[in-house]
Amino acid sequence: MGEEKEKVEEKEASEVQPDEADEMDLKEMEESVAESESQSLDFLLDVPLEISVELGRTKLQIGELLKLGQGSVVELEKLTSEPVDIYVNHKLMGHGEVVVVNEKFGVRLTNIVSPGERVKNLA
Repeated sequence: MGEEKEKVEEKEASEVQPDEADEMDLKEMEESVAESESQSLDFLLDVPLEISVELGRTKLQIGELLKLGQGSVVELEKLTSEPVDIYVNHKLMGHGEVVVVNEKFGVRLTNIVSPGERVKNLA
């Protein structure tokens, strides 16, 4: 019985005080997890997304559409002072304003839609 008690005490002592090998295993596991997380994030960086900016909308009858030609002006429902809508994969993600940078059009983000608002827009 004395031997069993000594084995139990040795086992409990080894569980309480990790040795160097256990610490190395823990560090290796942490490094492995960190490396796999960075690899999974790297994978996400290559996912293509479609980003579109909507200046406004309008409704036309087919006859009006057929009369359009070069130089025609189509009136949109939005005012020039209103922000444009930014869509990512056809889902509203934010709002912005149109800017000109190096003679090219761009959009400056002014508001990003919160996840709660995005869920409301799905319904």
